[in-house]
Amino acid sequence: MPLNRNSSTYRTRVTCTVAALFLLIIGPALVTHGQTLTLTLEEARRIAFDRNWDLLAAKSGIDSAAAQLIIAKEYPNPTGSLSAAQIGSGQAGTTAGNSILNRSYDTIAAVSQLVEIAGKRGDRQEAARAGIAGARARFHDAKRSLDQGVTKAYIAALFAEETYRNLNQSSGYLKKEVEAAKRRFEVGDLSNSDEKQIEVAAEQFELEAKTAKAAAVQARVAVEILLAVAHPRGNWIARDSLDKLARAPSTAPSKRPGAKRPDVLAAESDLRAAKANLKLQKAYRIPDPTFSVGTEHYPQGNSVPTNTLNFGVSFPLPIWNQNGGNIKAAEASVDQSAIALGKIKTQAFADLANAIVEQDEARNRLRTYEEQTAPKSAFTRGAVAYAYEHGGATLVDLLEAERTDNTVRLAVSQARNDTASAVADLTSARTAFTEAEINTGK
Repeated sequence: MPLNRNSSTYRTRVTCTVAALFLLIIGPALVTHGQTLTLTLEEARRIAFDRNWDLLAAKSGIDSAAAQLIIAKEYPNPTGSLSAAQIGSGQAGTTAGNSILNRSYDTIAAVSQLVEIAGKRGDRQEAARAGIAGARARFHDAKRSLDQGVTKAYIAALFAEETYRNLNQSSGYLKKEVEAAKRRFEVGDLSNSDEKQIEVAAEQFELEAKTAKAAAVQARVAVEILLAVAHPRGNWIARDSLDKLARAPSTAPSKRPGAKRPDVLAAESDLRAAKANLKLQKAYRIPDPTFSVGTEHYPQGNSVPTNTLNFGVSFPLPIWNQNGGNIKAAEASVDQSAIALGKIKTQAFADLANAIVEQDEARNRLRTYEEQTAPKSAFTRGAVAYAYEHGGATLVDLLEAERTDNTVRLAVSQARNDTASAVADLTSARTAFTEAEINTGK
């Protein structure tokens, strides 16, 4: 029997189907409470580390770099050759038959092998190993940046939701005052224009709340994009609170000897690779010999055939080309890598210093708002609202108190958002690894 589309059973089945599909897309971290999909920050991080496209691309860069080391370790293949001369001479045929070995052709078979000298093979492998270290460091740096990005996007979603709640609360406060204003208007204690003015103020807060609600959905969609959700819609709620994340401690500075931010380690690996490539290009000025060994078979018509062993060596003569252009380019690459390393080191120090200042300022601002400004504002709003309801305050006083309290509550949320974001920035700035940890994949 088909279900009626308006029936509660039909709606329940549709809702359950949508929830199941979303769980299948986003992964097992999302859990349901009734029909509500929820997500913690830790779960969001884990999903992002498993599925984020940029992180997967950075991981594939390690495999690409490892392939370059395999190429660097491979020896050049030997070259085989077979040649025949004196074809078509008058004594090409023989009385014994016409097989190739019985004809008077001069047949030579040889094998040649290029041998690299001057340390070219070692320099090429050194550059490839530095490339692997750089790729691993870039993967860890991509993971660090993703962790920071997911955390700040999650915090932004919480802030947008809290902004919506604050504006909705302000709208609710004024709606109560609208009811009081109507009673005062009915007894002639309030003008019609004053009553309408309160209604307009309440409607403004309500419209702002709806705008904030839409922004909250957009913020949740931004989180889903980082989580590689195929069809992001923002249909989830956060299980963590903005206040909780604002009070979370930042990571302590790393005290491991040699621990550095992964982008610095990547830049150092790039510099090592560039120096190894420069050595390689200079070594190419020395030509590599090619050794060959072969045998020559010459039947000499009807005479006894002659078989000889041949040995040879050949190499390019560095007369016109001494690899000057490639050497110059390699020197420029070394300079560029050194400049990039210095810039990244400076940026790492600046990020750390800025994050410390940002966190201290945000924490102090949040403490001041929560302990001093917000309680005073809430008390003033309540006192003015009570006085207005009993005819002891003007409409201007009421609206000003409501707007001030709304502004203060939004400022408290902003301070929590800034504090939580500063903690995320400082944690990211302090993320450090040693070269041994990078190379062992920790």
